[in-house]
Amino acid sequence: MSAKGTKTGMKTALVTGASSGMGRAIAERLLDDGYRVYVAARGIDRMSDLAALGARPLQMDISKEDDIRAVVDIILAEAGGVDVLVNNAGFGLYGPVEDVGLNEARYQFEVNLFGPARLTQLLLPAMRAKGAGTIVNISSMGGKIYTLLGAWYHATKHALEGWSDSLRLELASFGIRVVVIEPGLIETGFGDVLAEGLVTRSGVGAYATMTQAVAQSTRGAYGQGRGTDPAVIAEVVSKAVHTRRPKTRYVAGKYAKPMIAIRKWFGDRMFDRVIMSQMR
Repeated sequence: MSAKGTKTGMKTALVTGASSGMGRAIAERLLDDGYRVYVAARGIDRMSDLAALGARPLQMDISKEDDIRAVVDIILAEAGGVDVLVNNAGFGLYGPVEDVGLNEARYQFEVNLFGPARLTQLLLPAMRAKGAGTIVNISSMGGKIYTLLGAWYHATKHALEGWSDSLRLELASFGIRVVVIEPGLIETGFGDVLAEGLVTRSGVGAYATMTQAVAQSTRGAYGQGRGTDPAVIAEVVSKAVHTRRPKTRYVAGKYAKPMIAIRKWFGDRMFDRVIMSQMR
């Protein structure tokens, strides 16, 4: 499926957090779809494979204003803006609320919410000038549910979803679509990073037993094909981008639909029991 544009003959996309996992898979899919693809991540050397496929790698720490502005300036100068923005960069900070420092919590919000919001702000004027565009915000099933020791992570994803809903209303009259993707358990490095951080932070102390149980459960959920291939999410993004009237949300990946449904239809107390049963 080709992506024909009006200015250069090719539509342009920017994918953040593209050095691995879902971001890399989404970038590969958009390249296959015929897009001119910019990819951004902290480690530019980790995107050399995408560069070989035709992507334009850019170094960007999504928590740093200067990095965000530099990336936007390059894209505006070379392509006049983007037709598709995929806000994928993010990470999961897990730990007891009592143990997580507020500076760490603020950084979680910088990466998962404020950085993507700033990038969106800077790219919106060019989108409005075109009267078209699609913003895809990669949330999580964690934007609709909650898990043990995930307070700060879930707070950012719930916030991203509310922010996206309001943004969708603001931009509709300008021809700009806003889509939320809610992945489930995806086969990335998310689980290992999450578990390691948990044990380092709270492996001893009042929450040690709880921490060790969550870390063990997390490690057991990822790896050896237990999660969903990131290519599944890339397919969903491609579908949303190419659909004339995309859904406001797409739910995909292992556990996402059933977990969201349990929370929605059976209530918090039942969901609490489901979550806690996994810790035994």
